[in-house]
Amino acid sequence: MKLIEIYTDGSSRGNPGPGGYGVVMSYQEKEKELSQGFRKTTNNRMELLGVIVAIESLKTREIPVKVYSDSKYVIDAITKGWLDSWIIKRFKGKKNQDLWMRYHEAAKGYKITFQWVKGHAGNSKNERCDVLAVESSKLKPLLIDHVFEANEEDKGLF
Repeated sequence: MKLIEIYTDGSSRGNPGPGGYGVVMSYQEKEKELSQGFRKTTNNRMELLGVIVAIESLKTREIPVKVYSDSKYVIDAITKGWLDSWIIKRFKGKKNQDLWMRYHEAAKGYKITFQWVKGHAGNSKNERCDVLAVESSKLKPLLIDHVFEANEEDKGLF
């Protein structure tokens, strides 16, 4: 059976702090890596952003997709239906609404399954994603996670 496999990981050196995501995408004999760093963000945002960017980079909805992640935050929110509940409740008391809605839009029309993998347990693609995520958080110039930084500034107003 044809299947696109996507491994993702996110990293934040400090939480919040400089962070990044890493992605390894495989289809048959082809492999592609994606990564990007941000100057101030959180681990959870980077875990989720890695999944989003990978899905947004796909060129077909015809082939099933399997996403592997070591993030229970991402996997459980999607597979246990939490995201659907958060959307209905307008994310009351929940973080990262901007990214969750971006994921929700990006995933439309795809047949996506998710598999949790234990981090730092010898899975070569998961380990590669970790390296990409950490290294991207150290490369200049780092992008600005505008929504996160704006929310951080808003917290200090009152």
